[in-house]
Order: sequence, then structure tokens, then C-alpha cells
Amino acid sequence: MTSTIAFTNAHVFDGEDFLDGTADVVVTDGVVTAIGPGVAAQAGEGETVDLGGRTLLPGLIDLHVHLATENAGSLSHINDPYSLAYFQSVRYMERTLQCGITTVRDAGGADLGYKQAVERGIVDGPRLNIAISIMSETGGHGDGRRPSGIEVPIVPATPGRPSGIADGPDECRRVARTLFRAGADHIKICTSGGVLSPSDDPRHPQFTVDEIKAIVEVAEAHDSYVMAHAQGAPGIRNALLGGVKTIEHGIYLDNETIELMLEKGAWLVPTLVAPLNVIRAAENPNSGLPPAVVDKAHRVADRHSEAVRAAYEAGVPIAMGTDTGVGPHGSNLEELWLMHDVVGMTLTEVLRATTSDAAAFVQQDVGRLRPGSLGDAVVLNGTLTDAAQLEHLPAMIEQVYLGGLPVL
Repeated sequence: MTSTIAFTNAHVFDGEDFLDGTADVVVTDGVVTAIGPGVAAQAGEGETVDLGGRTLLPGLIDLHVHLATENAGSLSHINDPYSLAYFQSVRYMERTLQCGITTVRDAGGADLGYKQAVERGIVDGPRLNIAISIMSETGGHGDGRRPSGIEVPIVPATPGRPSGIADGPDECRRVARTLFRAGADHIKICTSGGVLSPSDDPRHPQFTVDEIKAIVEVAEAHDSYVMAHAQGAPGIRNALLGGVKTIEHGIYLDNETIELMLEKGAWLVPTLVAPLNVIRAAENPNSGLPPAVVDKAHRVADRHSEAVRAAYEAGVPIAMGTDTGVGPHGSNLEELWLMHDVVGMTLTEVLRATTSDAAAFVQQDVGRLRPGSLGDAVVLNGTLTDAAQLEHLPAMIEQVYLGGLPVL
């Protein structure tokens, strides 16, 4: 039986630009079938939603989330029963979807069961593209072993989430293949230290260029690509020379690495909100965050903004990602405001970065309202015309649709 929903009299951002005047968008059996003034009249029977000039956006995309965990420094995976994390993740996925994020790229933690649970309708959540685990060298950002000998990883290894620790090109190939065998859509690696790992420095490189090339080779053999946690300039440079497609964070980008990003055609996923969420978490006296982690978060916050602004002004393409999981799920839209307020991106640029531009790194036809695209959409309770409104965007979410079906 055919199911049709028609959004009429909408102020439409189609993933590229705002359409002139108002328009209709018709979704049939989960796919956009028509868009334009008055097209709903030819849609036949079905539901009609008259927006009266309110704004309709494509479903939003977050290219950097961790759905298996929440809150920086949490020791819940050590103290809680093993299976509790999976039940908590159901709420994380629901909150992500309810804030208008209908597609995500998980950067480590969500295994194939998460993805299939959503696809089979067992739980409500966004469309998932998964990395399974985070690949790291021994002692790198993804290695949770502490000086005590105790392992406190961001996400522990499980049968469905094999360890991502690897050293040398041959082992890197083997681990990357293991992750694809486990159901990975893409590979996430760490080419620098990080903030949340207490024993390394974000400015120091991790993985050699040869190791990175070996991982990229495996990804390309699977028609996929590699995303890199890369904060320091040497680690960013190694990632780019190795063939990585997206640079995550980019905190210490300099002029040389910015030029290399432009030369290689790589994208920046800034996650501007991530260090802020670490700083906020540290305000809780029971956060459990080591002083070294808190110090690094404060040290990188201002440098991060400067680097992303310089990359934007130089023309580096930017796509939206939040590192949510470091902060609370469902708060993803704060990143859109920071992309405007801190970096200087226009309203249209921010929305493109969160829809059609981000769609290049996920496997579905999403991020656009055009015939043939999946019918994911966000209705706002007003008309979005000015970038200053992005600060209040969470409060403007009125309804979210996944494949033409309401989720709120």
C-alpha cells in the first residue's frame, strides 16, 4: 500500500539553498517524489502537512558521534553491568533523532548490532554508518592501558567490537580487515594524541605514513575510506599524505597543513563543541577526569577556534560533526551555532555542511530534499532566515521525519 505525505506552503532549504517563496515537498513510500510550488496537488491521496511558511529542512547529518558512550571521563563501563551500556544507548539514539539528526557517522563504539537494531525497527534511531572500533597505535589515543596496567578504554573491546590497536603496516592491514569483517562502513584512526587520553599529547603524531597508507589501501579495497582523529599538525600531515579523506578536530592546523588539505581535497570535521564539553564535564567535582585531561581541554579550546577559522577562510571544505558522546547526546545542534559564531560561516554554509556536504561521507541518498532522496525532514516552528537564529535552533525543532514518518 502506497504511503504519501505532502508538506505544503513550506520555506524550504533543499540541502543546497533556500528555495524562493514557498514550495511543497512530497514523500511517497519514504522517498521524495516531487518538490516545487503546488506539486502537492498532483500527489494523490495521503497526509497533508500545511507549514504556513514555516521552514522545512532535510534531515540533518552528524559526521562524528559516539553512540556507545556519554560524558567525558565516565567510568560507567568499568562500574556498570556489561549489558547496561547497550540499553543506555537506546536513549542516546532516540535523543539524537529527536534533535533533528537523522543520519550519523559513528566514530567508534557502535557495532553492527546497533545498526541492524535501527534498520529492523527494534529501536528508534538515526541512520547509522559505523567504524566499529578506533584504530590506534600502542600507547596512542585509542589505547586505554594506564601506567597501573589497568585498561580504561573509551569503549572496551567486545566480540562485535574487536580491538583497534595495531603497529606496523602488516598489522594495520589485518586489523582494518577485521573491522570490515565486523561490519564497519569506514575506518577511524588516530594520527595524533588527544584530550581525553591522559598519557599522550595532542600535538604529537601517531601512526607512520606507511601504516596509514596500509589502512587506506584496505579501506579503498572495500570501496570505503578513512577518517582520522588528527589534532597536531604533524599528525594531520601524516594523515593527508597517507590518503585520509576527513580530518577530525584539526586543533593545531597551520598554514602548511591547510595548504596540504586543499591540495589533497580533504575535508575538515571540526567538532568545535568537543573541548567545551570536556571543560563543562570537569566542572562536576565527581567527573573523574584526570587533571592532565582538563588542562589539555583548556589549552586547546582557543587554538581550535583559530585553526578552524583559518581553514575556513582559506577555502578548506567543512562538514558538521560534534564528537557527541564526549558531551550529552541530543545537544548536537550547538555545533551549528559555533560554526557561525566562532568560524564565521553563513547560514547557508552551515546548513550545507550539515546536510548535502556531509552526505558525501555516508552511504545513503540523504541530506537533500530532491526527487529520489530519502524522505528525512525537519520541521521548524518558525521561519529560519538569519544565522543568529542558529543559537536557538534546538528550541525551533517542531517535528522530525525519518523516511516520511514522524519520530516525535
